[in-house]
Amino acid sequence: MMLPSVKIKKILYATDLSESAHYAFAYAVSMANLYGAAIVILHVLMEIPNLNTSVQAYIGVDQWEELRERNLKEARESLTGKKRERGVIREALGRFCEDIKSTSGEHFETDEILVKRGKPAEVILEQSQEKNCDLIIMGTHGHGFLADVVMGSTAKKVIRGSEKPVLVVRLPKK
Repeated sequence: MMLPSVKIKKILYATDLSESAHYAFAYAVSMANLYGAAIVILHVLMEIPNLNTSVQAYIGVDQWEELRERNLKEARESLTGKKRERGVIREALGRFCEDIKSTSGEHFETDEILVKRGKPAEVILEQSQEKNCDLIIMGTHGHGFLADVVMGSTAKKVIRGSEKPVLVVRLPKK
């Protein structure tokens, strides 16, 4: 039996900016170097679906909107110097890549840095198709039996829904 040729030209590295995602980046860089592939970096700003209605029930719709807008504006001004949060995260991820290149000596091509809003698993799957990626690499949290049971809902959903191979990387036990 002849094995099919494996060609990986583009890797989607999904990050939630956690320690496990950072660890998974080493695998993304290694695979990119091994196959001469480019890396698409994706961070998804998660939307919390029922938060608005839960809070609105306590304080009212008008007060909720006023509070939400005021807090958004204050957060943007204090944390981002009036830049949009997507731009700041994209810039931080770009700097992270440059730091890794300069300190580790590893060379890899960053094809694109994306910051999207939505449900993480859905956005990861959409972007892997849209960007024509050959492999998805992401981290997962936890160790032990409980971690095995709840492996990470995002990772599980991506594995179940992906037509592309998915590499899920755990943090090593300390």
